Amino acid sequence: MPTCSDCASGTCPNQLLPAILNGKYLTSGYMGLFSSDKPQGKCSHGGETDLSSTQNPRGGISKDEPRSHNTDLHNNAVNLASEATMELLEDIRGAIGNKDYLRLMGIARSAVLAFVIDTTGSMSDDIAEAQRVAFNIIDTKKGTQDEPSEYILVPFNDPEFGPLIRTTDSDVMKSEISKIRANGGGDTPEMCLSALQLALTGAPSSSHIYVFTDAPPKDMHLEKTISALIRSTKSSVKCSILVSHAVFAIKIFTSPPSVSHFSIFSTLSIQVSFFMTASRRSKRTLTASTQFQVYYDMALASGGQAIEVSKSSLSQATDIIVDTSTSALVTILQRSRNPGLVESIPFLLDKSVSNTTIYITGSSLTFNLRSPTGVTQSNTVDNGPLGTIQKVGNLQRIQLNGTEMGLWHIDMTTTQPYTIKVMGQSAITFIYDFVEEFKGPHPAFAAIDGRPSAGSPAKLLLTLTGEKGPEALELQEVALMEVSGVKVSNGNIEKMDGGDYLITVKEVPEGEFVVLLKGKDKTSSSLFQRQTTTQMSQSKVTIKAVADSSMLPGEVFKMNFTVTTNGTSGAYTIRARNDKNIPMTHPSTLNLVSGGSAQGTVSLTPPGNTVSGTDVTLTIEAEGPGGSDSNYAVLRLSVLSKVTDFSPPKCEIVDVQGTCYSSSCSSSNWELSVNITDGNGTGIESISIQQGSGNFTQREVLDGVIVFMGVYDASCCSPSVTLSAVDKVGNVGRCSYTMKSSAGSRLISMSLPLWASLLLYGFLRDAFPL
Repeated sequence: MPTCSDCASGTCPNQLLPAILNGKYLTSGYMGLFSSDKPQGKCSHGGETDLSSTQNPRGGISKDEPRSHNTDLHNNAVNLASEATMELLEDIRGAIGNKDYLRLMGIARSAVLAFVIDTTGSMSDDIAEAQRVAFNIIDTKKGTQDEPSEYILVPFNDPEFGPLIRTTDSDVMKSEISKIRANGGGDTPEMCLSALQLALTGAPSSSHIYVFTDAPPKDMHLEKTISALIRSTKSSVKCSILVSHAVFAIKIFTSPPSVSHFSIFSTLSIQVSFFMTASRRSKRTLTASTQFQVYYDMALASGGQAIEVSKSSLSQATDIIVDTSTSALVTILQRSRNPGLVESIPFLLDKSVSNTTIYITGSSLTFNLRSPTGVTQSNTVDNGPLGTIQKVGNLQRIQLNGTEMGLWHIDMTTTQPYTIKVMGQSAITFIYDFVEEFKGPHPAFAAIDGRPSAGSPAKLLLTLTGEKGPEALELQEVALMEVSGVKVSNGNIEKMDGGDYLITVKEVPEGEFVVLLKGKDKTSSSLFQRQTTTQMSQSKVTIKAVADSSMLPGEVFKMNFTVTTNGTSGAYTIRARNDKNIPMTHPSTLNLVSGGSAQGTVSLTPPGNTVSGTDVTLTIEAEGPGGSDSNYAVLRLSVLSKVTDFSPPKCEIVDVQGTCYSSSCSSSNWELSVNITDGNGTGIESISIQQGSGNFTQREVLDGVIVFMGVYDASCCSPSVTLSAVDKVGNVGRCSYTMKSSAGSRLISMSLPLWASLLLYGFLRDAFPL
């Protein structure tokens, strides 16, 4: 049916036809970005970029921006959008509860501790040690600000791996770990990377993952998938290796999707630690075995460290790994040199940094640490004026005695390969995305999924945060810096709103690089520097894929993707994997010419019994001829059953008992009785207290339909309550009530001294005689 009248000027206050308004029909405006075609009589969005707005009916009903002809409608739209957003957030809060809601919004810490443990027969001598270390990690964090909100266990064997076990109870997790027994397996390589992929995609940001194994990975085909997952979360990997009896520790920091200006925590992280003892089936040392090279490569590609220690030093290595999982950690500096260079490496420490620790790895290294005031300490001095040096294998950890503000130096005097990392605790941190600009009705910047394109300037959207907010910080320098080289490419800084900055770097380093920034804390007038640890690089290959809907159990889901290259022409190898082993098909190759693109389709068919709400991580990779260049796209998909129940549960208040007095709330209680039902819907899944500090009890009654009769009782000091009832498809119904306080003779007698009460009684008796 027609919805709009014609508007030649394009600025009519309301083009909707009376029949649409009177009938209260819902409609929208068509947007013609590439064509002016639209159905006859229909409204357009409007504006210069909308080609359809030139066709009758002309004009548009957009209320995105306030203009002279639509200010009132714009304000109404803004208010409705705000109310709808609040309603949606309240529904989510009611469905998942306050604790998980705070985790979702990034306001409360959401650390998750995960263990990935090899259960093959060769681990029989090492399972007890793995359990001891796991228990130690759990107990070390318990009762601290880093105590996890959830625990995950992923056992793996050969060829099986999983399942993923979750619990919020540390004792339950310790019980599950204690049940693990070593058996099975066969050949030396095991399914380590498959289990790690399951843990990486199953654990949220701000997680610590520890892997225990005694063998190299059999599933080497997942190496690039794991690297893509690490890069897509801007992660850094720290790898600690025990020669003969080995420990691998991979540390991953993941940037949050948004920044909390409450500054409750400064960095979300995923930390993965590999604990590995050499299998009796392989007598070769790790450094001599190319089978273990994937762990070294993964650490180096992700900006990590390779630490070699003996089994007798396992407990010391564990302590070092655990101390890097504390809250609010920031990286101030990281360098890698192979071969080593005789050089002086500077780094800035600002007033906000505490618990500064320096990690230096390498064999036969010599160096001096120099403070801003010129005090020095050699690596041969374990307890010196600047700090305490602890040596574990090829790792030297220096814990500074204090944090002296200013420019420090590490003077390296060796040509042996080494890595350096300087870390500390601070509220000053940053997150970033490589972005590309897009045009249209709402021009803006979109995050790039994968590596940035080669041959053009790189753009970064960067957010800087601190304890006093972004306005207390001054960004002075941002650069892309080679970790293993000396090239530094400075960027042009453009300040935007809300602590955001647009950084343009014209000459991007050709090799692997990290992001380095420097600035000034206005509150303390101290200079600071921060650095990412995940190495990134450019690519002449790009992959674009968009999932515009969820998957249905038992039905084929098709998603198109486009591969573009400015590099070598030829056949590009396509790989696609998902972490739930959902059956899928995709082209094995796409033929591309330099400067051109080609499209492919990934088809996934979730089994009919897939649980609704299952989260699936899909990784698509494209590799050029000869493997010289590659890129990836990582997508999060959901499997959701078709929903036909859109009615929320009904909550009816049937009775209120009790009297509350404003001056004596602690000595009186009140009680609320409710009936909750979902009628002919999918049924009640849960009932919870969304607001209020009282107690709620319920019982189920069958009266034609299932009714939950509930009683909420609370102290008069907690006069308000909101009860949330959630059905089995997530619809949320609520009951809210506020108990009003009474003021009367009881209030007077309790709030006045005896002499004043007697005096007032006499006045009232004389004024109002019986």
